[in-house]
Amino acid sequence: MYLRIILDTIKWHDLGSSMNILTKLTPQQISVTYIIKIHGSRFLDKKIRYHPVAGTVIHLLFNFHRLLEYMTDLTIKRKTYSLLSFTRSAVYTSDPANVEHMLVTNFSNYGKGRYHHDVLTDLLGDGIFTVDGAKWRHQRKSASYHFSTKLLREFSGSVFKSNAVKLAGMVSEAAISNNIIELQDFFMKSALDSVFKVILGVELDTMCGTHREGTQFSNAFDEASAAIMFRYANFLWKVQRFLNIGSEAVLKKSLKVIDEYVYKLIRSKIEQSQNPQDNSLGLKGDILSRFLELNETDPKFLKDIILSFIIAGKDTTAITLSWFLYQLCKNPHVQEKIAQEIREATKVENGSTIDNLAAQVTDESMEKMKYLHAALTETLRLHPPVPLESKYCFLDDKWPDGYNVRKGDLVSFQPYVMGRMKFLWGEDAEIFRPERRFDENGNLKRESSFKFTAFQAGPRICLGKEFAYRQMKIFSAILLGSHSFKLVDQNKLVKYRTMLTLQIDGGLHVYAFKRN
Repeated sequence: MYLRIILDTIKWHDLGSSMNILTKLTPQQISVTYIIKIHGSRFLDKKIRYHPVAGTVIHLLFNFHRLLEYMTDLTIKRKTYSLLSFTRSAVYTSDPANVEHMLVTNFSNYGKGRYHHDVLTDLLGDGIFTVDGAKWRHQRKSASYHFSTKLLREFSGSVFKSNAVKLAGMVSEAAISNNIIELQDFFMKSALDSVFKVILGVELDTMCGTHREGTQFSNAFDEASAAIMFRYANFLWKVQRFLNIGSEAVLKKSLKVIDEYVYKLIRSKIEQSQNPQDNSLGLKGDILSRFLELNETDPKFLKDIILSFIIAGKDTTAITLSWFLYQLCKNPHVQEKIAQEIREATKVENGSTIDNLAAQVTDESMEKMKYLHAALTETLRLHPPVPLESKYCFLDDKWPDGYNVRKGDLVSFQPYVMGRMKFLWGEDAEIFRPERRFDENGNLKRESSFKFTAFQAGPRICLGKEFAYRQMKIFSAILLGSHSFKLVDQNKLVKYRTMLTLQIDGGLHVYAFKRN
C-alpha cells in the first residue's frame, strides 16, 4: 500500500490526495517504502547504522510555514535525525561533536556540492557560498585579504556611523510626532545602504527613498531569497522553473531586476577605475575597487562576489538588530541596563545631540560595552540570521555519534534549533538572558563555535564576524543612547518569514521615545 502511494505521488496522479494520505503515515511506515523504492539494500545492512528517520520531504513541505519549529520538535526527540526525499536522505544534527566533524575534522568531505550549487546558483552564481575546491579557496583568500586591511576597517567604520546617525535622526522625527516606526524596514535599508557603500562605493540612500532603483533592488533581493529557500522543500521547483510558474516565476522576475542593477554598477565602477584623475577615498576604500586594483574585472565573477557579500552583510546585521530590539522591548530592564552602559562608556551628558553621542562611540568606548556585546550574542543564539546551514556529503563517512552518512546525503546543522536545546543551554534555553554570557568573575565567556554556530566554524568561519559586531554595536549605541523603544502591540505573536535568512514576518512595529 505504502509503495503504491509513493508511486502515485511521483507520477502526480491526484497529487493533493496522495500527499494528504502520505503526511498521515508514520515515519516508520514511510521509511519502509523508501528503503524498498529508493535507498535499496544499504539501509538493510545490519552492520551499518544510519540515523533514525523522522519524516520525509513531504512533511517538510507541509510544515514549511513553521519549518524551524518543526525541526525543533524533531530535535527535542533526538539530537540527529534524517528526512527522506525521492533521491537522497537529509541528515539534520544539533550535536556539537557532529558539527565539529563536518566543519573541521573531515572538512574536505563536506561542501556545497552539485545539489546546493543547483539550488543557489540562480541567485548567488559561483559566489563563495555556492562553490567548493579551487574556486572557493581563491575567493576566500581574496576576501580574507580585503577584510584584513586597515583601510577597509576605517572606511567601513565611517560608513556605519554615518548611516547610524541618519537612522537615529529619522527615529527622532518619528518620536517627536509619536508615529509608529517599522524598525526592521529601517534596519534593512540602512544595512543595504551601508553594505553598498562598503562593497561598491555607491550611495543608495534607500532610507530616505531617494534612490528608486536601490529600493527595487532590495525588494527583488528579498523575494529572490524567499523563492530560493522554498526550493529546499519544493521538489517540483525545476518543473516550475521550466514552466515559469509559482515561486519560480517570481524568482525569474526578481533576478532580472537584481542582475540589471548590479551589472550597471559594475560597469560604472570599472569606468571610474580606468579614470586616472579619480583617486578619491570612496573609490579606494570599497571592496570592489580593491578587486579592480588586483585586475579582477570579469563582470560575472564580480557580480557573484558582490551578491554573496550583500546577503552576508545586509541581512545578517539588519535581522540581528531587529530581533535584538524586539527582545529589548520584551525585556525593558535589559534595554535600560544597556542604555546605562552606553551612557557610562561614552560619557555623554544629558541634552547631548545625536552627533555628539556618535562622536563618543569609538573603538575604545565600545570595548567597554560588554553587556551590549552579551545581549547581541544572546540574540544571535536565539535568532541566528542564517537559521540553517547545509552541506553535501562527498563520500561515505561515520560520525562521532556512531551513525553513518552516505555519499550524496545532505547534512545540516541548525543554529536556530541548537539555540533552543536544553541539553546545550540549560532549562532556560528559550529565555533571552544576556547574563548567561558572563563567567563567575564577570568576564565574557567564549563558547565553543560548534555549540554557538551563528558564525560557523573552521575553514568556513564567517570572515565578517568582527565587522558585523562592530556595525551592530555602532547602531545599537547610537540608537539606544538617544532613544528608548516600546512595541506597538506587546502581546502580538511575532513570527519569522521562511527564507534563507530569519526576517521578522510583517516587520517590527515600535514607538520611540527620546532619552533626556
